Amino acid sequence: MERTHLHILGGTSRSRAEQARIAFALGHHAEVYGSLEEFFERPPVEGIILAAQDTVTGGTAGLVRRLGEAGVWLPLVMTGEDFAIDQVVDAIGDGAIDCLALPLEMGTLARRLQRILIAAGPIVEVRRRQIESRTRIGQLSRREREVLECLAAGRSNKLIARDLGISPRTVEIHRANMMTKLGAGHAADAVRLWMDAQGNSAPVSAAPLVPARVAEPVSILRPPAEPLAPVVDFPLLRRA
Repeated sequence: MERTHLHILGGTSRSRAEQARIAFALGHHAEVYGSLEEFFERPPVEGIILAAQDTVTGGTAGLVRRLGEAGVWLPLVMTGEDFAIDQVVDAIGDGAIDCLALPLEMGTLARRLQRILIAAGPIVEVRRRQIESRTRIGQLSRREREVLECLAAGRSNKLIARDLGISPRTVEIHRANMMTKLGAGHAADAVRLWMDAQGNSAPVSAAPLVPARVAEPVSILRPPAEPLAPVVDFPLLRRA
């Protein structure tokens, strides 16, 4: 297995040191961070994040949101002393790629990292595109986002004008401004950005669920059903 950068975040100093020791013993590189603020001082651009459950308020969802706001789309693995099946499902649904029970065991970590790396590629690409598209869409005005949503729904300028209560000429102006801000050369490009922002990319095959009670490391290597990394709240872009 190729050398991997592991970014060990949160938890106790003893736990972080033990995880780093095992990572080095397996031939990987490890960086430890006592807090998310320390992590954000020099955000990494490669590797895997191993984060303790209590790293930030709000659990996995809160951590994914903070990472997304900072433009970090690395695969996220949650760590904790024990995981029940409902905790695992919640963590995966909130954006983690996997959950690892502590203390880590060298052989188990080696096997799991191999599976995580295989599954991470497509998921990281989806997350990267989602963060970038949401950042672009975040530059739009409210009316421009409304036009984009209608455009993504397949409506013509005339129908958009009727739905928004404005003239077709005004729609054309908002549409032109929207396309410029998004850097979209064609309507299809703008619609693709909208779809990426919603997390509507090709799904990754899911692995079978684990037993009802998790006493040792678990693995659900699949993308969450909801968007991975909320960056900007777009109420107008949610489907009914």
